[in-house]
Amino acid sequence: MAVRASLACFPSDPALHDSCGMPWGVAVTPFSAADERGTPPATGAEGHLLPRCQSCFAYFSLLCPLDRWSWTCAVCGAENDLPADAAARYARDGGHDPPEMRSAFVDLLLQGEEGEAAAAAAPTPVYVAAIDLSSSEEFLELVKSALQAALEALSPGSLFGLLTFSSKIGLYDVQGPIPIVKNVFIPPNSDGALAVDLEDIMPLCSFLAPIDSCKDRIAEALETIKPMSSWEVAANAAEGKDHVFHHTRGFGVALDVLVNYLGSEYGNAFELARIFGFLSGPPNYGAGQLDTSEDQNAGKAGDADNILLEEQTSFYKNLATSAVQAGVCVDLFAITNEYTDLTSLKVLSVDTGGSLFLYSSTDESTLPQDIYKMLSRPYAFGCVMRLRTSSQFKIADSYGHFFPDPQYMHVQHINCCSSFATYSYDFEFEKGSQFSRKSSPPILQIAFKYTVLVQNGDTSDAPNSGSSLADILMYLSYVRDVELLRFKYSLERRLRVRTIQYNSTANIWDLYDFVDPDVVLTILVHQVILASLSDVLEARLWLQDWLVVVIAQYNKAYKNVTSGGGTGIYDIDANFSHCPQLQPLSRFVFAILVSPLLQDNSGGIHPDNVTYLQCLFSALEPASLRQAIWPTLISYSSPDVEAEVYQSLSRTVFTSGNPIFLLDAYKDLLVYYSPTASSEIPFPPPRDCLLRSTIDRLKQERHITPKLTFIHGAHDDTTEFEKYLVEDKTLDGSLLSSSTGFSTFLDEIRSKVAEHGI
Repeated sequence: MAVRASLACFPSDPALHDSCGMPWGVAVTPFSAADERGTPPATGAEGHLLPRCQSCFAYFSLLCPLDRWSWTCAVCGAENDLPADAAARYARDGGHDPPEMRSAFVDLLLQGEEGEAAAAAAPTPVYVAAIDLSSSEEFLELVKSALQAALEALSPGSLFGLLTFSSKIGLYDVQGPIPIVKNVFIPPNSDGALAVDLEDIMPLCSFLAPIDSCKDRIAEALETIKPMSSWEVAANAAEGKDHVFHHTRGFGVALDVLVNYLGSEYGNAFELARIFGFLSGPPNYGAGQLDTSEDQNAGKAGDADNILLEEQTSFYKNLATSAVQAGVCVDLFAITNEYTDLTSLKVLSVDTGGSLFLYSSTDESTLPQDIYKMLSRPYAFGCVMRLRTSSQFKIADSYGHFFPDPQYMHVQHINCCSSFATYSYDFEFEKGSQFSRKSSPPILQIAFKYTVLVQNGDTSDAPNSGSSLADILMYLSYVRDVELLRFKYSLERRLRVRTIQYNSTANIWDLYDFVDPDVVLTILVHQVILASLSDVLEARLWLQDWLVVVIAQYNKAYKNVTSGGGTGIYDIDANFSHCPQLQPLSRFVFAILVSPLLQDNSGGIHPDNVTYLQCLFSALEPASLRQAIWPTLISYSSPDVEAEVYQSLSRTVFTSGNPIFLLDAYKDLLVYYSPTASSEIPFPPPRDCLLRSTIDRLKQERHITPKLTFIHGAHDDTTEFEKYLVEDKTLDGSLLSSSTGFSTFLDEIRSKVAEHGI
């Protein structure tokens, strides 16, 4: 559990917090294997014995004062009786202290709840692919390749179901000698219900096939899937049917009945159920259909370019709520350049803890690699997270892909949580409160309850998430032959608790020195995304005003300690030259302003791409988000010799004379050769060089597969590379012919700061 604070030293009072201008909060990655310093938790098997405060329900930790028969809660300060069994455990000698007496970061097995969970739901993970048949052959071939990769990543013992949708829903039974598909038509005016329940069409036990014994037949069934063809349209027309069934996507109805199919009226039918939804265009048939016509878009945004397109229907919000209650996680994969209205669909993945992927074409899609990475990395399910703070401060806002508990404040449900998934929180002081020398120090406790599938066996030879698809398939062929994939799995319910004590300060320079710019960026991006949903222009103005206030307060604080300085506009330090921790902030703000996140509808940015970036950025850990907002640019004097890492992203870097540049923008990796690069330098770089090794490492570390592009300035179009030269852009996102965009922006900010009297 990594926890990074925007201000590692907390402000002592509200006035100091206001004067520094910095967001005050944390970014939490609850399922990361270690904390932000790389230290793993202390583990144990007696989580059900961990004492809890009778006042605030916080957990006992190493930071709690302990007496023989009582303990004091570190969070609220209440005194609690210590049960006899706990007193005996904590009185042990000889170096056998329980985990909570050795570390303030623990991960404990919940033995009691494990039995309850196993009794209430089947411990076998369930995965269902819902495939759009109103698509092309190329789309289906890509989806088939992706699902073959997914089958290799899924753990033995999992159950897998195959469903198709168009104007009808197809259910596949692959447990017999040959695959069987049963279809049911979707009524055109359906409210989400079918004429017959899916359970009556095919029992769930026939639909969900064990991967261990049916993997080959699942692959055979995939090969039988074909798109709706022209002869089907002709046949429908010949029969005089009123509706055109070609390119009809009853996605909403299909997902609705599938969630009900997997759920149970008595609670969750499975401990984990995960749906992969593959779309080649917008849902346009039955319940949940979306109008993506030009008239619809113009009607919504024609009179207000600064208003992003809104959700058309509450159908998918209600469906997401049903999925959360059923313990179902939904991952959406849209492979299309057609407007699909992901704004209306994104709630399915955001609320259920899933992921949203967008690929503009089948040719350059990394779908097979992405789905393999997603399923092969560790993830937890059935998660519940709660943050508790000491009495002086509280949570103001929370951000991330979770479903808020309808009854308890600041309790979040996460159906599926990867080791990368990050959630952010913004703090504020309780009314009339502050931190002082006489008061207790600031305390933050994060409790994360989750379930994992634990394997018992040796998988040391298995491919990892960085392996190529060919390596994966070769490995599977090998282990099939020698029958090595027979591992036993068990379900574990665990509790992870981390209690952190922070220092506070009354000195603004202590705050500045302990700023984490990556976490500041993370909270700002969340706030900007939220504000832009109402009005892009207002979000842009708010972000610029925030930077103006921060620079003004910083310059005021600097003058107070130096007792001097000029009064002209160019005497205003907009680069925070005396505080290294603040120096990236001006560039971060400029990068957000020129990014697609804050471009209005007249900017030519595809609305679905904006939605995709919102979903991607709102789940990234701080270091990855910084990479996505402000890419890293490295020059090489040769493919084997790294030359320099640049802070600037402008054409001025080309004056260094280095011939090769590697730009890492998180979801894109670009290798750029200068037009003047010697013809003796091989292009593209050879496989066995340092540059290629760096690229391979970055691809393996990423939780999505970055698109790799090689560009030679002498004969290739350089637009793709130049769009990442952020400092050369204007505020509307267009590229300037000279490197003046960022410097002009700083001049405008200085002018606004001067208006504040600095």
